[in-house]
Amino acid sequence: MHPSVAIVILNFNGRNYLERFLPSVIASTYNNKRIIVADNASIDDSVAFVKQNFPSIEVLLNTQNDGFAGGYNWALQHVSADYFILLNSDVEVTPNWIEPIIELMESDTTIAACQPKLLAYHQPQYFEYAGASGGWIDILGYPFSRGRVFDVLETEQQQYNTIQEIFWATGAAMFVRSNVFNEMNGFDTGFFAHMEEIDLCWRMQLAGYKIYVCPASIVLHVGAGTLPRGGKKVFLNFRNNLIMLSKNLPVYEKIWKLPVRFLLDAISAWKGLLTGDISFFKAIIKAHAAVLVWWFTKRKNITVNRKPMKSLSGVYKGTIVWQHFILHKKSFNKIVKK
Repeated sequence: MHPSVAIVILNFNGRNYLERFLPSVIASTYNNKRIIVADNASIDDSVAFVKQNFPSIEVLLNTQNDGFAGGYNWALQHVSADYFILLNSDVEVTPNWIEPIIELMESDTTIAACQPKLLAYHQPQYFEYAGASGGWIDILGYPFSRGRVFDVLETEQQQYNTIQEIFWATGAAMFVRSNVFNEMNGFDTGFFAHMEEIDLCWRMQLAGYKIYVCPASIVLHVGAGTLPRGGKKVFLNFRNNLIMLSKNLPVYEKIWKLPVRFLLDAISAWKGLLTGDISFFKAIIKAHAAVLVWWFTKRKNITVNRKPMKSLSGVYKGTIVWQHFILHKKSFNKIVKK
């Protein structure tokens, strides 16, 4: 008997995505699976649509929109399975996308989370922003991926087809051991959305677990499907990244990395203002203010970590800001030499 798998799709006003992509999920060839739509208090007709057109799919109803982090924490309390697959509603899967990852994770019980290879739904010759072929991070805490550096997406030419340890697995299609997810107390609900999967994977590594990518599994991701690009997205990305560093870095790294990051963020904000992007500037200022508030209200809850960042898997020991913007290296394999 194959391990039990629960595919949990968090939905918020995503009727169009559910209509388009649920058939591919139902067609998944893995035989010991259940499919669950966890609704985050949608105000469209997506719940009624699922119940009417896909009666085999289970539906969980939240009373409020708790975002990605809180929504999944709430939903997964009501789900029992050996493995959770956290799947965005804007993802099309391929028939054999589950089997290779479960086989890999079954071969090593220390693998806590794993991701497939993500390609762009509208341009499948390109990797997709949200995780490409495995998430990495640089020494200053900037996330990037095998196939994506900042906003530059590489064409997919099988150059990142190796199974590999990584730093973080994408939240768009994250396979995670249910017992480890519960052991970690799930996502940090304060994040709401963005960076919570990186924070979780960081905490998993600090606890001695591994994170992997398995490119034999392929999914296609629309991207930015549930939270459109704009001020809110910028705010969450900048705020959550700095809080994640504050939570997980050892003290001797925080004292120099956080001031450097605040400075680099400020440079980015002023560049946005000078080019006319006032909302970008305001979002970063608000993010920094929110981080300062967090430091004075939440930081006492942080577990002391003495593991240096560079000792973890998937960490580039330089800075991609220098490599990308100064040396003009646009691809992962030109920055990370392996």
